[in-house]
Amino acid sequence: MLVRLSMAASLLAARFSPPPCTQAPPPDTHDADVQALKDTEAAWAKVMAAKDLEKDVSYYADDASLLMPNAPIVNGKDAIRAALKPLMDDPNFSLTFATTRADVAKSGDLGYTVGAYTMTMSDPKTKKSITDKGST
Repeated sequence: MLVRLSMAASLLAARFSPPPCTQAPPPDTHDADVQALKDTEAAWAKVMAAKDLEKDVSYYADDASLLMPNAPIVNGKDAIRAALKPLMDDPNFSLTFATTRADVAKSGDLGYTVGAYTMTMSDPKTKKSITDKGST
């Protein structure tokens, strides 16, 4: 009797089980995605070096947040533009950054970079050039 119940359960399970997946797995684009992220960051660094405010702001999402040293968080593209304008207008301003690590999720929809930056700008009080170094 137990054998018949076990067989019946097995047959029912087999009958109502979803068919096996026959789709091929998506291609692995991880390395290309990481390279695209690095390339985008390198292009952005060139925009910063050129002090092109509008091109710089184009790298931010409409709801992005900007964290700058010794300043409150700036939220939104318009506020980011307003916060960056005085920097771009500063004759001493420069920003360089170098990626030391980059990775992208397997899904390809989230990535990050880690690295170091050097930012030079005018001290608001003395107007002399000051340099800040840190990590991102």
